[in-house]
Amino acid sequence: MGRAVLIAAAVSSLLTGCAVGPEPLAPSLDLPSRWHRASTSSAPTAAVLGEWWRDLHDPVLDRLMERAVAGNLDVSTAKAKIREARASRREAIGGLLPSVEASGSATRRRTAAASTGSSPVVSNLFQGGFDAAWELDLFGAQARTVEAAGAAEAASEDDLDAALLTLVGDVATSYAEVRGFQSRIASARRSARSQRETARLTRTKFEAGSASAVDVAKAEAAAASTEADIPVLETSTAQAVHRLSVLTGAAPGTLASDLDRPGAIPIPRKGLPKGVPADVLRNRPDVRAAERRLAQYTAKVGVAEAALYPSVDLTGSISTSATRLGDLGRASTIAWSWGPSVSVPIFEGGRLVAARDAAEAVRDQYLIAWRKAVLTALEDVENALVALAQDRVRVERTARAVEGYRKAAALSRDLYRNGSASFLDVLDAERSLYTAEDTLVQARVSVATDHVALAKALGGGWVRPVDASRPETTDDARGPRLRIGGAEP
Repeated sequence: MGRAVLIAAAVSSLLTGCAVGPEPLAPSLDLPSRWHRASTSSAPTAAVLGEWWRDLHDPVLDRLMERAVAGNLDVSTAKAKIREARASRREAIGGLLPSVEASGSATRRRTAAASTGSSPVVSNLFQGGFDAAWELDLFGAQARTVEAAGAAEAASEDDLDAALLTLVGDVATSYAEVRGFQSRIASARRSARSQRETARLTRTKFEAGSASAVDVAKAEAAAASTEADIPVLETSTAQAVHRLSVLTGAAPGTLASDLDRPGAIPIPRKGLPKGVPADVLRNRPDVRAAERRLAQYTAKVGVAEAALYPSVDLTGSISTSATRLGDLGRASTIAWSWGPSVSVPIFEGGRLVAARDAAEAVRDQYLIAWRKAVLTALEDVENALVALAQDRVRVERTARAVEGYRKAAALSRDLYRNGSASFLDVLDAERSLYTAEDTLVQARVSVATDHVALAKALGGGWVRPVDASRPETTDDARGPRLRIGGAEP
C-alpha cells in the first residue's frame, strides 16, 4: 500500500503541472508621450503625490482627513470587501488539498422471530471510519481558480486605495467650498454695510433737498438685494458642512461647531508633478484594479477550458464495524479501499464550450473596461490641467478688476458726498465691486478644487497603511447552542 501511495503522489506531482487556457498578460494601449497642457516633469510617484493636501498648510483640513479615513463608510465597505476577497482566496486554496471526513454510527435493531414461538432477535451495530477524496488538478482548473481569487484580492486592495483617493478629494473639495461660502458671506456683509451707508447718505441728501426719493429707494433696495444673498449662501455653507460630516462617518451636524469660525480658502502654493501619461497606469488605483480584474477573468477562462478535459479523483476509505463497541478497531473489523476514478466529458450538448465562450466574452469586457479606465484617467488629468490653468488666469484678472472697482467705489462715494457725482455712479460702482469680489472668491475656490481634481487624476491619495483585517462586528456565539422559543432575537 505504501508503494501505491508513493506512485500516486509522483503521478500527481507530474500531472498538476499542466495548465490550459490563456496566461494573463499586461494589457497595452497607445498613450501620448506628454500631456497636452503641461510640459514633461518628474514622475509623480506615490511618495510625492501622497497626502498632497499637507502642502496647503491647513491644520483643520489635516484633522478632517484623519477623521474621514477613520470613519468613512465607503472606506469601511472597501475594507470589508478585502476581507471577503481574502477569505475567498483561502477557500480556493482549500480546493487544491485533499478532503477527509469522519463518520460514526450506533444502531440498535430488533429482528422479527424466524419461526412461531421463537423470540425476536435484538442486536447492536457500531460503525466508524474515514473517507478521503482528492481531485487531481490535471489541467490546472483549481490552480486557475486560486489565481483568479488572488487577482480579485489584489483588485479589492486597489479598490480600497481608490475609495481613499476619492474620499480625500471629496473632503478637500467640500472644505474649500465651505471656506468659499464663508468668504462670500463676509464679502456680502461688507458690501451690504457699505450700501447701507450710501443709503443713509442719500437719505440725508434727500432731506437736505439735494437728492430725490427715487435715489433713496434705489439705495435701500441695493442694500436689501445684497443682504438677500446671505441666507442663500448660509444654506449652501450648512449643506457643505453636512456633507463633510457624513464623509467623516458622523451625523450631518457634527462638524458645525468645528467649522463655525471662518477660515481662509486653501490655495495651493506649488504645483503637482505631472509626469507623463504612462504614469497613470501605475499611480491610479482604479486603473490598477481594472487590470487586476482583467487578470481575474482571464484565469476564469482557464477554469472553463479545463472543464473540457478529463478529471481524475483519488478516493479512499477505511472503516470498522462491530456488534460490540469494544471490538471497534480490531483488525478483523477493519475494511479499506482506495483507487482513482476518471471522468471524461463526451457529450454535454455544447454546454461546456458555451461556458468557455461566455468566459472569454466576459474577459473581453474587462479588457475594454481597463481601456476605458485608462482613457478616463487621461481625460481627468487633461481636464484638470486646463481648468487649473484657466482659473488661475481668471483669479489674476478678477483681482485686478476688484482693485479697480474698489478705487472707483471709494472715489465715486467721496464725489457723491461732495455733490460732484450722481447717485447712479455710486450705485453702479458699488454693485460692480460686490459682483467682482464675489467672482474673485468663486475663482479662488475653483483654483482650490481644480488642484484637488488634478491630484486625484494623477493618483494622489492616502499612502499610510490602513488596517483592513478588523471586522465591523464581532460574533460572540458561533458554536452550537440550544435555541429556545424559535429564532434568537
